[in-house]
Amino acid sequence: MTKTSRTVLLTGAGRRENIAAATALGLAEDGWDLVLVTNAAYEERMRWGSRPDDVPALVADIEALGRRAVVMEADLADAADASTLVDRAAAALAPIDAIVLSHSESVDSGILDTTVEAFDRHFAVNVRAAWLLIKGFAEQVTGPGGRIVALTSDHVVDNMPYGSSKGALDRIVIAAARELGHLGISSNALNPGPIDTGWMDDETREALTARQPTGRLGRPSDTADLVRFLLSPQGAWVSGQLITSNGGFSV
Repeated sequence: MTKTSRTVLLTGAGRRENIAAATALGLAEDGWDLVLVTNAAYEERMRWGSRPDDVPALVADIEALGRRAVVMEADLADAADASTLVDRAAAALAPIDAIVLSHSESVDSGILDTTVEAFDRHFAVNVRAAWLLIKGFAEQVTGPGGRIVALTSDHVVDNMPYGSSKGALDRIVIAAARELGHLGISSNALNPGPIDTGWMDDETREALTARQPTGRLGRPSDTADLVRFLLSPQGAWVSGQLITSNGGFSV
């Protein structure tokens, strides 16, 4: 891929196992500097727990590739944090040329057992924060070629607040392709299907693998490679799309 010296804001980079970390390393290889957005409190309350060494190790790997990396802690359930994040990132590493939204609130619950508090938090993090980040990004774009990529999901059964909020995210991201196209911004949503990022137990891993035509689950690098393409010069003409890239899982 063509080397660049541009800057990307990448959310959800709290663990070495996840899609954001793989994407960060891939984009660093392609010449991108990175603002990595993390939320230690979210990681701590999830089943995998706190990983305090993961982010510094990721930064070290990015810097070893000759690129710059700045870490910003943010609670994207807080509208003030989301509203100011792009400006903070631009102040740290010059204007932002792309945003990759890989963060999420994801706590399993269904139609009957979801609480109002959980529902509201999912929509605050997965939808409202995405809108505010896209808005902030568009307001500071100074040249053509800006890129927006957001990771989405259609997993809503027994995961209602997560899946429904991701559906709302899709619509915003696709609308951005039309509303922001005159600024030279492309905007796409990417559904990677089930990716083994450490959240699966053995039973889940076995069941999902059995449904996978390729005989293996998706890896974070599979998704990272597609994000890299969408942010490359070769991916500039792709916009307004909800792209399913899951090795045939949904067929």
